[in-house]
Amino acid sequence: MARVLGLVAGSCGGLDTRFVTELAEPAVALGWRPAITLTPTAARWLESTGQLGKLRALSDLAVRSESRLPGEPRPHPDPDVFVFAPASANSVAKLALGIADNQALTVLGDVLGDPRVTIVLGYQVQDSRLRHPAWQGHLDTLASAGVQPHRLIYGRPWTEVLDLLPTS
Repeated sequence: MARVLGLVAGSCGGLDTRFVTELAEPAVALGWRPAITLTPTAARWLESTGQLGKLRALSDLAVRSESRLPGEPRPHPDPDVFVFAPASANSVAKLALGIADNQALTVLGDVLGDPRVTIVLGYQVQDSRLRHPAWQGHLDTLASAGVQPHRLIYGRPWTEVLDLLPTS
């Protein structure tokens, strides 16, 4: 059985054209079983472009964007490896501050700081965001919890974040 990868995505430019082909499909090709969780806006974007159906076809697990109701079974096993990409500046700040106002951030917030769990954060931000006085503090907070931050740079493949995953 393939190892489960918690694959989490937020709404950032390129999500609708790159997430499936540069993250989800390559993760499956590397032998991962994706447990996909999207922010609500990311789910709407992918649904509107027809990419959500492609994601659903890649895994035997449900693609999530909403929390489950009380009494409903958990749709994903507990991954010990996560990739959160693309992550917006807003989602990075919320994760660093412990704000879990959607299912994607809840999943990550529940494991943040657990030394048994790997989280790779592929964030996508404008250069101007790097000058915000709180930005570096958010990255430092997440790094102190064991998160591996990696900036997604325009023109470079998002598959770079997969290179940061443990091999065993």
